[in-house]
Amino acid sequence: MNLLQNPLCQNKPLRVEYSAVKKLNKTMNREYHKWYSQSLGRDMELLAYGHGGTPVLVFPTSQGRFFEYEDRGMAETLRGKLDSGSMRLFCVDSVDSESWYNKSVHPRVRIARHQQYENYVLTEVVPRIQQVNGAGGLVTHGCSFGAYHAMNFALRHPQLVTKCVTMGGAFEIKQFLDGYYDDDCYFHSPHDYMQSMADGEYLKNFRSNFYVMVTGEHDMCWDKNERFAQVLRSKQIPHQLYVWRDGTGHDWPWWQRMAQAYLP
Repeated sequence: MNLLQNPLCQNKPLRVEYSAVKKLNKTMNREYHKWYSQSLGRDMELLAYGHGGTPVLVFPTSQGRFFEYEDRGMAETLRGKLDSGSMRLFCVDSVDSESWYNKSVHPRVRIARHQQYENYVLTEVVPRIQQVNGAGGLVTHGCSFGAYHAMNFALRHPQLVTKCVTMGGAFEIKQFLDGYYDDDCYFHSPHDYMQSMADGEYLKNFRSNFYVMVTGEHDMCWDKNERFAQVLRSKQIPHQLYVWRDGTGHDWPWWQRMAQAYLP
């Protein structure tokens, strides 16, 4: 079986252990959700912002938490779009410290934990988003390592994700595997599996979607964005690479401005 293939997302009821809704600074709608994840075997948390519009699934940076987007001022930066109902953010937690960054276990265990995380997003988070926003038009987004998660999930599930917006991303994972590399690793490394992508149905889906990569002239990931854009170009997949000048680097102040420009 093609390892890129995954079962379609099912709208299974979720056992929510805690949820709260409040107004952030009087106007912005903010919702906190927590439930026990069957995929991961532990509690997971999520923050949602806004009340309508295009749903944006946000992945945090390396080993980041679900509240990072708020703590770094990104939610406030996007207040106008959120309050107007043009977009809605769903900020998930990560398990990077249990997967890619867990040097205390064998790389085979790291990739297995990441696969459980993907299943959590696919079968638990996405159905929740669909329940409140409908089944179409999902956007994935992330900065730095969150950009990897956003792009990998979007490409592995092009029937669900119609747009991806990354900032300061890199799209290979070999550096986390200490020389180990099996089929599962390969099919979670976008730069690798997209180079050899020849599945007509997948290419058809990709060509119906759009992929946006944003970086800066002083971003350490600029070259990785250029190389991945070349891969997408070779497959005739709609995409756009934006390289910001004026000293733009790899940090939140620039990502705030980029988010205003390219989201949703």
